Amino acid sequence: MEILSGIHLGSYKMFMETSLHRDLKYHFAADPASVEVTVDGFRIDAIDSKGQLIEIQHAGLGSIRRKVQTLLENGHRLRVIKPWIGCKWIETLDRPGGELVRRRKSPKKLMPIDIFRELIHFTQVFPRPKLTLEILAVECIEQRVDWQNKRWRKKQYKTLDQQLAKVGDTIVLKGIPDLWRLLENPKLPKQFDTKELSEAVGQPRWFAQQIAYTLNRCGATEIVSKRGNSMVYSRIATQGRSQKKAA
Repeated sequence: MEILSGIHLGSYKMFMETSLHRDLKYHFAADPASVEVTVDGFRIDAIDSKGQLIEIQHAGLGSIRRKVQTLLENGHRLRVIKPWIGCKWIETLDRPGGELVRRRKSPKKLMPIDIFRELIHFTQVFPRPKLTLEILAVECIEQRVDWQNKRWRKKQYKTLDQQLAKVGDTIVLKGIPDLWRLLENPKLPKQFDTKELSEAVGQPRWFAQQIAYTLNRCGATEIVSKRGNSMVYSRIATQGRSQKKAA
């Protein structure tokens, strides 16, 4: 492992990186020298005090699936940190680096269960014995400027930066029991379909279908029959699948 060097990579990272991402790297790193390292040809955000690789992933989990799989196959211990913005303050400036025009709290709020919308694209690598997925609640400040000509733009603003305001609690996902806890251990019949799952977790059926698919692909359930066009699932023991993935 070595510290990344070179103008090209450094300039690229500085240009693309938000303050939120940079601050989280240093928050988890063992020391400043453990930030931005290369491991097996991959750029890694940080290494913690226990020697575990740290990947801070703001974008979809599916985009790092192959990277994670390769690092795990090479024997590395990996923590994927998924920042979950529970509270966001939006500051609109008159120009980049200019004066504050207005400040408001974003009405959007994500719940931990929403991580299943991304886990559906991460089931090829989760769960694995050396992989930990951590949902990190953060409060942030997003700085924007309004577009002068809004007519032809999908967004009415341009995001300048996201800044870390506060680090909150972490939900740690390491295995199948953690997925059920994330769902607050819903009361389900021994055999259930997505309609029953939807009612148990208090989510629309289309989302329950994504959850059911994810649970099945992770090895938490098995398909036992069909009711019309709906699959019927049953919870299964977790140990067998975990050992299979580790092999």
